[in-house]
Amino acid sequence: MNAPAIELAPPDIARWRAGNTGVDYVHAFDAGVPGPRVMVQALTHGNEICGAIALDWLLASAFRPRCGRLVVAFANVAAYERFDASNPYAARFVDEDLNRVWADDVLLGARESRELRRARQLRPFVDASELLLDIHSMSEPCAALMVCGTQDKNAAFARALGVPEVLLLDTGHPGGLRMVERGGYGQAASPKRALLVECGQHWERSAADVALDTLVRFLGLAGVADAEWVGAHTRLEPPPRQRLVRVTQAVVARTPQFRFLVPTAGLSVVARAGTPIAVDGERTIVTPYDDTVLVMPGTNNLQPGGTAVRLGRFE
Repeated sequence: MNAPAIELAPPDIARWRAGNTGVDYVHAFDAGVPGPRVMVQALTHGNEICGAIALDWLLASAFRPRCGRLVVAFANVAAYERFDASNPYAARFVDEDLNRVWADDVLLGARESRELRRARQLRPFVDASELLLDIHSMSEPCAALMVCGTQDKNAAFARALGVPEVLLLDTGHPGGLRMVERGGYGQAASPKRALLVECGQHWERSAADVALDTLVRFLGLAGVADAEWVGAHTRLEPPPRQRLVRVTQAVVARTPQFRFLVPTAGLSVVARAGTPIAVDGERTIVTPYDDTVLVMPGTNNLQPGGTAVRLGRFE
């Protein structure tokens, strides 16, 4: 497995361990003025450095919300502390994926893991928030995209944000419930809204710019930062238009022999329905319709049970 070049240096976040909430690496700031309850989070996966850079910058800048309440959380610090540039994919998690454990039957069940214990610490902050940004990055080179969960309301919120160019509505994750789908975030009738930004490949320099720019714009759209502050700290031009990919299915690897038959550039389009795109043991995966979009195809660190690719269409 060939890892891309690591262009980002993991910041030392140990200075943020002692928050003011009673939970390590979780900080909360109340404006003392009525307003939204907002949460921003990074390091759901320990090797997604760009989010750590963005939250480290935000806390170091002593930003305070103009109204409402802001929670700033570094999630899987235990995995982050294991990051090793010589084996960078190994730091994704310690025991299991933190972004697959957010259903009540898992969170409130008897099973134990390092990630579950951390999710149980974070759950009160997630549940109490109304607007959530979860900052991620991708294992393969790909343009930044915004995962809007399964709800059109979140895509509308991403359109109001204006970045990035590509928005993704999907069918949920076959491996378990993600944070952005928990509770009201995953219910059409709830006013809660959540976004998960994929900032690009994990360790490319531009991913940090995307993370910082998206964070700044999100705080402005949420109403906890004023326009002057947002204008002073945005660093990327928004795209002239945004495009939505609606995912119809996820392809999960069943065997260690899974391999793609087509180029795996993220968001590439396969023109014809029925085109073989991968083999998995004796199974051949074909495109379900014309102009199938390959969303976040995974070749690095792909294991049986992992999502190899999502298939969708541009709307």
